[in-house]
Amino acid sequence: MRSGPVAVLDIGSNSIKVLVACRLASGRFESLKSKTLDARISAGINRALSRLTEEGMARGLSAIVELLAMAAPFCPVRTVLVATSAVRDAVNGDEFLARVLAATGHPVRLLSGEEEANFIGRGLTRDPALAHLRDFYVCDLGGGSLECLTFRERRIAQALSLRLGCVRMTEKFVSDADAPLSSDAAIGLALYTKKELKKSGFRFDLPAPAEAVFTGGTVTSIRLIKGARHGVALEETPATVPVETLSELVNELAPLTLEERRAVPGMPAARADIFPAALVTLLALTEAAGITRFHHSLYNLRWGIAADLLDAE
Repeated sequence: MRSGPVAVLDIGSNSIKVLVACRLASGRFESLKSKTLDARISAGINRALSRLTEEGMARGLSAIVELLAMAAPFCPVRTVLVATSAVRDAVNGDEFLARVLAATGHPVRLLSGEEEANFIGRGLTRDPALAHLRDFYVCDLGGGSLECLTFRERRIAQALSLRLGCVRMTEKFVSDADAPLSSDAAIGLALYTKKELKKSGFRFDLPAPAEAVFTGGTVTSIRLIKGARHGVALEETPATVPVETLSELVNELAPLTLEERRAVPGMPAARADIFPAALVTLLALTEAAGITRFHHSLYNLRWGIAADLLDAE
């Protein structure tokens, strides 16, 4: 006999996602539906006063309504909507949440950075492919923020959210997203990332070479590009990625225009503008942490909230 199902809708800075999941009699969690829609509600997130635009809110609301409709046929016993960095940091975030409630009847839980990081960590513990890991870092790069965690004996020992998301960093360092990424922009972005990590007090103190798990659309895109080059689906690409892959992709894609990047096989068109900055951010992070390779997991924030809901039944 299974428990659930439950539906979790994650209103992120760059994309909005839904997960419908249940728990089987064996205790294992199963995904019944998972879908991501690009909405980019965070455009303008790097301004001194971050404000959601009318266009961004309209895109976000449309995606939310569409994803809720996809979840409805599974008759979830509970449906939870959460919002993260873009709404959290926007001066008119409450207005957007009120629009969502009026249009759908669902209130939205606005997560703090710490809550976001902890739910990501909890979600990862549900990934059977990571069951062998005991002490490891977790890094989740979103559009508005970067979550960093340390696990010791599979328990969260550190959790931190930093304003280093790839949409935010693109707006901060890339003056023309249609043009190639300049070396000055890449250097400035990398130095800024390392400075913010150091200033945050996050301790990269696991014995080298440390294990790490990365989540988020950037790593998914890396695997999609690699899969396209070998004619295989994402699921058939290696889930462990050497850091050299980041360097190779930066060197390959930074000189390209946005139009040329969009033409790269496997490249999600909606991420082509922010992808170079995302790669540079992750590369700077791996250098700061002494990480030489990382595991990719699709079990992140939504899975953590789903686990919370199912454990409460």
